[in-house]
Amino acid sequence: MSTLQLRRPSSGFDRPEVPRGSRKLRPRLRAAAVRYGPVLLTYGVLKLAGFAVFMYLLDSAGDFRKKNPRFGGGEHAWDVLASWDGWWYQQIAEHGYDPALRPVPGATGLITLEGNSAAFFPLYPTLMRLVSECTGLGLYGAGMTVSVIASFAAALGIHAVTTRLGGPRAGLVAAGLWAVWPGSGTEWSGYSESLYTALAAWTCHAVMTRRWLTAGLLTCAAGLCRPTAVALVAALAVAAVLTLRRRRKAWHPDGPRPGVRRPLAAVAIAPLGLFGYLAWVNYRMGDINGYSKLQDGAWAHKFDWGVHTFNVLTSIPVGHFDYLFAMPFEDVIGVCVVLMVPVLTVLLMRLRPPAVLVVYTVLSYLMVMTTQQYFGNVSRYLLPLFPLLVPLAVAMRRLRWPSLAAVLGTAALASGSYAGYVLFELGVP
Repeated sequence: MSTLQLRRPSSGFDRPEVPRGSRKLRPRLRAAAVRYGPVLLTYGVLKLAGFAVFMYLLDSAGDFRKKNPRFGGGEHAWDVLASWDGWWYQQIAEHGYDPALRPVPGATGLITLEGNSAAFFPLYPTLMRLVSECTGLGLYGAGMTVSVIASFAAALGIHAVTTRLGGPRAGLVAAGLWAVWPGSGTEWSGYSESLYTALAAWTCHAVMTRRWLTAGLLTCAAGLCRPTAVALVAALAVAAVLTLRRRRKAWHPDGPRPGVRRPLAAVAIAPLGLFGYLAWVNYRMGDINGYSKLQDGAWAHKFDWGVHTFNVLTSIPVGHFDYLFAMPFEDVIGVCVVLMVPVLTVLLMRLRPPAVLVVYTVLSYLMVMTTQQYFGNVSRYLLPLFPLLVPLAVAMRRLRWPSLAAVLGTAALASGSYAGYVLFELGVP
């Protein structure tokens, strides 16, 4: 005997059945929006305010119209964002590399070699080319897209790291500080600072949460972005060694247990990007020290034990600007940043942060200070030192929202000048 099943007639307005995967995804998206939306909004609003002031200052002054498009000039104000190093990145994205040490005929003094794209690391221009091919954007638009997206990823990473040390409110403040920090004018430009900072911040977060393989892969990618990634490689290695010391009992005659293998694998993976690229460049140049010779001979960037930095720091306080690559306004800002770093590092240490943050910050700072270069650029070179934002954010979290908005909003408007215009137009970024 069959069982009669009664079905309710369809009214035509029945709610369509939602796939199980979608039902699970929506709450996650809502939770992610609640958790990360304020961070993205805070950073975006502050950065947009500073960027608007930067563009206004460029257009109103108009000096860029008289300059070479390669060197801070262009037809429109926004063309400046892809000049200087941005021009080199576009050349790499379009033509690739041809590493070589080519002498300048008859040249003597600081610059004896022709500039070569091999001085610039490949990850950022590779992403430019990839985005351009996938979206149809030109290389300028693709480069800006990569930088802007990376800047938001960096803000989220800085928020995540700071939240673990000072809570969500401090994390939100730190993301806001990232938008207004000296040198932040390169965050939305044809430069690699945003991409490198995003990789560094999420690497440190991965180490702090013991996701070693993720940390190793991110560090490897950072090594394909900037040479200063050697500090990140060292920071990861120190964190891994300290972890292994705490797990000495995990070793046994049959070999390391899984809890030991992952830190060791991360240490092995981390330097592959950096040293792999340097080895390839040196091989193509036919010189084991080719990359360093190119930086020295074409850009006058070299390790000098801090002699140039000392000359600047002892000249500016007495009003002398007779040192190498002097650019008074930009250099004064650079001195303020350089002197601020030790103070903020001490305050960071008082929070007892993980070793990876301390080693990364100190080594990155020392690498910049012991290199002969355009001193005014230190505000850009030190921009990736995001752990310095942590003690400031922890202190500022006590402020009420109107006070925070006033402080960060004022800094955002001012950043259009000190972090953008001064860097691109009154100096050499």
